[in-house]
Amino acid sequence: MRSDAALIAAARTDSGAFRELYDRYAERVLSYHRRRSGDEDAAHELTAETFAQAWLVRARFRDECGGTAGPWLFGIARNVLLHSVRRQALEHSARERLGMRVETSAAAPEEAWLDGLDEALDALPDNQREAIRLRIEDDLDYEQVAANLGTTPAAARVRVHRGLAALRTRLAASKETR
Repeated sequence: MRSDAALIAAARTDSGAFRELYDRYAERVLSYHRRRSGDEDAAHELTAETFAQAWLVRARFRDECGGTAGPWLFGIARNVLLHSVRRQALEHSARERLGMRVETSAAAPEEAWLDGLDEALDALPDNQREAIRLRIEDDLDYEQVAANLGTTPAAARVRVHRGLAALRTRLAASKETR
């Protein structure tokens, strides 16, 4: 059985390899979105968007986790969900400014999944917080992150990795105390 990293490398020229990766992770990504959105239809749409984004950026995948693509895919899933929440808020705000009272039938992801994220990000060292912002929010590759931070791509990867690990730890701890 090929590793996730091998499948992503092969997917640059073989869509069947990406399908195999999809088959490995689709149910887990769907569960991730289902838990955070609370809506089956929204979860399916978010999952489709996650894999569409993964397909588009597959050439930028870097095997930093020993052959597994899980952290990479769930980072994309988180980003897709975050953009969905922000887009929903912007659309709602625009409708209010225009005096439109439009009822939406589609369920939006709950913003509760973001609870504690701002505090956890603020607790990170500045260099890790900025590296995460550039990599995740601005969707820059590590070379661009490094250029913005005035460091090497390897050091940028380390900052992002350590920052994300610290965020996972802090968010898990805060979830346990709720």
